[in-house]
Amino acid sequence: MPTPAVSVAIPTRDRPAELERALASLTAAAEHESAELIVVDDGSRSKAVADLAQAYGVRYVRHEPATTLNAARNRALEEARADLVAFVDDDVIVPPDWVRELVGGAARYPDADAFAGRIVARIAGLAGRGCGRHGAPITELDLGESDREIECAWGACMALRRRALERAGLFDPAIPSDDGDESEWFERLRAAGGRVVYLGGWRLEHVRCGPSARFVALARSSYRRGRGARRSDRRRGSEPPLRSELRTLAGCLWHVLRRRCPQGVFLAAHSFGRLVEASRHAGTQ
Repeated sequence: MPTPAVSVAIPTRDRPAELERALASLTAAAEHESAELIVVDDGSRSKAVADLAQAYGVRYVRHEPATTLNAARNRALEEARADLVAFVDDDVIVPPDWVRELVGGAARYPDADAFAGRIVARIAGLAGRGCGRHGAPITELDLGESDREIECAWGACMALRRRALERAGLFDPAIPSDDGDESEWFERLRAAGGRVVYLGGWRLEHVRCGPSARFVALARSSYRRGRGARRSDRRRGSEPPLRSELRTLAGCLWHVLRRRCPQGVFLAAHSFGRLVEASRHAGTQ
């Protein structure tokens, strides 16, 4: 069997509805390309994920016990056959040229060790809400259509060459998914002299719909991300003081009241998560 030009890994756990949308678009994008798709099931409780992988004719890898997203990514790296390995979240939808854009971009930048894709957030029912000054409350990365060198990619749409692992090692399985799991790896890669390139034409949609798109669910997710962001700062030794976190929260709440901006609620939830994490850590010292 010939070695594919790219292996695409989709880590997932107990989200068959989201995974089916992702696989439908990914299999279409890979149909006439030299690519393999790998579903890494991180300990799902039902057979639904395995059944979907079989239905779409993609490789299925069972990763147990369920631990962290980084551990599932490392398992994907063990299983992948290509030199170029891409990662996506299980709640994305890719365009038909997604695989071709990545392979072409990697060929344009042979000295690059890793690549970041353009991530466009799409949340059902949230379009047009807010003052327009702030981004979506889910992962997005939209730097336009031009390629450029950047510091970090996000796991919803990223790729790396095998040689990057020689520079930076594997992903740290001890870091939870909300705690800067992929950014820590990119910090190591850059410290070792690695290069990360953003490919403006390599784009996908990061989709939230149904229960995960409800206002309360998005606010809770923002709160968890805020706590994780504070832990990530602590790991790097760059925690802002508690009074700074308080000022930020006050500013977010003022933004909600002054501009009547629902997006401000998510900013406040994120800020409150940071404050809670800072307070709890201070109480253990």
